[in-house]
Amino acid sequence: MKKLERLLNLVAAMLATEQPLSRHDLRERLPNDAYSSNDESFRRTFERDKDELRAMGVPLSVEGIPGTDPPLDGYRIRPTDYEADLPPLSPDELAALHLASNLVRLSEAPTADPFWRLGGVSEHSQAEVGAVAEVPAGEAVRLLMGATADRRTATFSYNGKTRTVEPHRLVFTRGRWYLAGHDRGPAESRQFRVDRISGPVTTGDEAGFARPDVPVDVNVDPAWRYGDDPAVVAELLVEERHVPWVVDFLGEEAVTEWRPDGSVVVAEPVRNRAAFRSFVLTFLDGAELLRPPDLREDMINWLEALR
Repeated sequence: MKKLERLLNLVAAMLATEQPLSRHDLRERLPNDAYSSNDESFRRTFERDKDELRAMGVPLSVEGIPGTDPPLDGYRIRPTDYEADLPPLSPDELAALHLASNLVRLSEAPTADPFWRLGGVSEHSQAEVGAVAEVPAGEAVRLLMGATADRRTATFSYNGKTRTVEPHRLVFTRGRWYLAGHDRGPAESRQFRVDRISGPVTTGDEAGFARPDVPVDVNVDPAWRYGDDPAVVAELLVEERHVPWVVDFLGEEAVTEWRPDGSVVVAEPVRNRAAFRSFVLTFLDGAELLRPPDLREDMINWLEALR
């Protein structure tokens, strides 16, 4: 899923820019864990990602970045390139694109979607191909993608209030879509979980706002890292069967000890104890809160009160 998220966010970043971006600029616009901080590892992964996007038929444009000396290559995707007439494809070529487009699919995508038109259906296809992953989409996601690329305001209902937002980022991470931008009501930066938007999304005129030099970014840090409780560092012992998931979720930097039995100890900053208790409970008997003593005692008392 991490690779899928990275490719989706890379396409979104290249669609949202009006100037070609260097690979380092693109790395800065993606979530922090999208690429390695090691430049050589990042370069190799980025080159593979470019090749895969081109193989999928994404019209990635390579252009010189104005004002760079020596000239640097920049990358972007022009939205108008998706609107061009489709090339003539042989049945074999269309069948190959059909296979590729079914490996990863946006759920509820209409037949007018560019990827569907390129390879979503073929009279020569014998059977549906099982998707490796299906990304939740729907009308709201498609409208917000267009609004982000075209600099259109987006108006929708969220937590019972009507919001008009200048969208800066639309990011798919940890199984959900997040929108970040400038909320015109309170005149401040906000982010929204797209699946919590209620009712329809309406968009304004193209180029309806100026995108800032430093757009609002999506922050998907866990809820327990933010709150009004006194800050503590919790150490959690996680059994071997849960290790792959917890390392992927928190990152290897959270692991403070790898034990011979395959379990790990992770350290997490906690400023919202209720949210952290809920996180620990997801492991059932597969995790133990080791320290600090007051947080451990708080967890025990909370569990005993549930009996």
